[in-house]
Amino acid sequence: MAEAFPLAWPAGWPRTRRRQRARFDTTIAKARDELSAEIVRLGGRYPVLSSNLELRLNGLPRSSQREPDDPGVAVYFERGGKQMVFACDRWDRAQDNIRAITKTIEAIRGIERWGASELMERAFSAFSALPPPRSPWDILGVPRGSSAEAVKAAFRAKAAAAHPDTGGSTAAMAELNAARDAALREISS
Repeated sequence: MAEAFPLAWPAGWPRTRRRQRARFDTTIAKARDELSAEIVRLGGRYPVLSSNLELRLNGLPRSSQREPDDPGVAVYFERGGKQMVFACDRWDRAQDNIRAITKTIEAIRGIERWGASELMERAFSAFSALPPPRSPWDILGVPRGSSAEAVKAAFRAKAAAAHPDTGGSTAAMAELNAARDAALREISS
């Protein structure tokens, strides 16, 4: 299952390049609570709202905080024994992305209420969650909090096998590059 913080964006889901201002009138707390209620109505269990929002001690996003640089959100939950994920980063505020996911789940639930439950199951098959992305530390094979030098050395060692010119693949090299960059960003912050 994904972690609530930082954002665990679903693997293979494209990101929005130009975000827009939404017309939802909501707060983080209200959007979060409405999403939880909608997941329960759907029959979902064990929801994890993953975002770059700072968390309270109980693990839920705090209401009063600065908007994160990346307002994307993803919600992971179990439904009918299957892992599901919904993600949204179209809007420029995290609460609006949470609200958009809530409205999407509400609309899909309407399919069931209107008597076309087979269509709902087909629609949900597209939202089956892939395994959460591995941490940059796991990809590089170094413990979290390692020095920048250790990260760079691990990157060089793994790049020799991952590079397409040496029998690796562009996907493997891209994952390794992203892991190095994320680890170095975390070290410098």
